[in-house]
Amino acid sequence: MHKLVASIYKEALLLTRDIGGIAILFIMPLVLVITITLIQDSTFKTVSASKIPVVFVDKDNGEVSQYIFNGLLASNSFEIIKKTSEEEAATLVLKGDYQLAVVIPEDLSVDLQKEISNNVENVLSKFGLESDTVKTESKIKIEKEVKLYFDPATQGTFKSAVINGIEKMVSQIETQSIYKAFQSQLGEEDTLIFDTKSFITFKEINPSNRNQEIKPNVSQHNVPAWALFAIFFIIVPLSINIVKEKNQGTFVRLQTQPVSYFTLLAGKTIVYLGVCLIQFTLMLLIGIYVFPYIGLPKITIFERLPLLYLVAVFAGLAAIGLGILLGTLAKTQEQSAPFGATFVVILAALGGVWVPVFAMPKGMQALSNISPMNWGLRAFYDVFLRKTSFFEVLPEITMLFLFFVVTSAIAIFYYKKKNAI
Repeated sequence: MHKLVASIYKEALLLTRDIGGIAILFIMPLVLVITITLIQDSTFKTVSASKIPVVFVDKDNGEVSQYIFNGLLASNSFEIIKKTSEEEAATLVLKGDYQLAVVIPEDLSVDLQKEISNNVENVLSKFGLESDTVKTESKIKIEKEVKLYFDPATQGTFKSAVINGIEKMVSQIETQSIYKAFQSQLGEEDTLIFDTKSFITFKEINPSNRNQEIKPNVSQHNVPAWALFAIFFIIVPLSINIVKEKNQGTFVRLQTQPVSYFTLLAGKTIVYLGVCLIQFTLMLLIGIYVFPYIGLPKITIFERLPLLYLVAVFAGLAAIGLGILLGTLAKTQEQSAPFGATFVVILAALGGVWVPVFAMPKGMQALSNISPMNWGLRAFYDVFLRKTSFFEVLPEITMLFLFFVVTSAIAIFYYKKKNAI
């Protein structure tokens, strides 16, 4: 036992001698989580509060174009700039002055009414209800196009949202026109026969657990994600420390002592696990006490602290196991440092820290399942956002622990084989 204590003391002493390294380990993750959360929150507020300027070219000057114009205004998302020339509107969008131009074709309202009236007359004629004076004519259907010019730099999600919104408005006015045409043909224009109000509506409901409504915010998404990123970044100083001891001959001197390699690794594991937990604690404190003072949503932990720290412990073990393996395999600091930093970024990208897993291609989604950061992030989100129990995060923390065991076992096996006489 005293050998393990001595190993822990050695690691703690080496770590505290590097003040700059400690500052990087503790301060940089805090700066990172504050910066990323501020950027995301301010971006969302800016998009929500500001109006996007849209060029509107109305060649119809009828009921349909007015309905679309009013719908765009009612959304409170667009600032409408009217133009008379389609070519001018297209040029302005292409130059990037505006993100979108909407061009309403000529005679859209008139032709739509004619098309609907013709269809209604055909339907009524099948039931023998057509007027004797009205003769239905079969006409070639001419489709009208509402043209949407998008800035080439516009994101696909914005395009889809605009197209869906305009399609919904056009569909609503088509439905209302059909109802009016039926009433007109039936001679009941002054009596409300058809209720044009939507029968089916949509309501957004935040899921609840144990009669407590769950309202996730940007802080609850970012704090666990970047805390996990900081925890895994521990592999860089840990691997450098191991490589430095090998190159300086420290391991050779330790081999002359009656202490096993397993004991040395256990000392490193305990010290760096403590560092991981301090990092996680600082992240939580930032989310609870600092975020509200800089205009960010406060994270709410409720009674989840024990389970949160349990997940953090196993995430830290997985990161330490990876750092031990990298430090054991690497021969120089130039190998371990850049590879470790790059590998953490790759794991973060695969794990869903940068981009949500559901937004990735199918192949990348399957590949993300092998990232330990994905296991840790899922467990953190389960606790932070879904308020799950221990048994529901047990699969993720088991995978993290097995990852630590496997990587540490490989490192010990490689070390013994390399140093076997």
